[in-house]
Amino acid sequence: MTAGAAIRWGLRRDLALAMRSRAEIAIVLVFFLLVTSLFPLGLDPDPALLAKIAPGIAWVAALLASLLGLPRLFAADHADGSLEQLALAAAPLPALVTGKVLAHWVATSLPLILLAPLAGIQFGLEPRLIGILIATLLLGTPVLAWLGAIGAALTLGARGGAALLALLVLPLAVPVLVFGAGAVESTRAGLGAQAHLSLLGAGAILSTVFGPFVTALAVRISFE
Repeated sequence: MTAGAAIRWGLRRDLALAMRSRAEIAIVLVFFLLVTSLFPLGLDPDPALLAKIAPGIAWVAALLASLLGLPRLFAADHADGSLEQLALAAAPLPALVTGKVLAHWVATSLPLILLAPLAGIQFGLEPRLIGILIATLLLGTPVLAWLGAIGAALTLGARGGAALLALLVLPLAVPVLVFGAGAVESTRAGLGAQAHLSLLGAGAILSTVFGPFVTALAVRISFE
């Protein structure tokens, strides 16, 4: 099996599995909506204040929501032995891992990106700022997905793996959150978002290039 065929196979397989557990996807979406909806209700209804904190709230909600699905990225396959069979298969493991992570991103992060305009409207963001917010999420969430995949692979079979995974991923995700929220704030201040978007794009490229190999190595380490 070629790398392209392995990616497509892993993508189809994990998307089919995700569609069988729609409740887990719904929990991620409901969590994101609740966090972004409750903040405007609990703060001073000042449009300027809400618009200023909107990018940070949206990014924190997206980060925490994405963490909800990460422990299950490899756990089910590890529990039933499927992950070991994938590691021993003739297909390249980095390609199979890429298909799994891409399916995870489509099932969890892409719906959050589609809901981002609703969060922006709740906080009174201008349309151009909502567009920047969507662009930062498109560039930043793949980085979060690969960081989470590496952390999920490293914590396979560990006691308290979910808590350990959060401790591993959250510090590494801080720069992505800072640049993502900073792009919107820079645009609102009239400074432009090119620098922030360039850094997020560079992070997305690096994580996409090296993430499959590091994740595959972490998966193999989990069986040693």
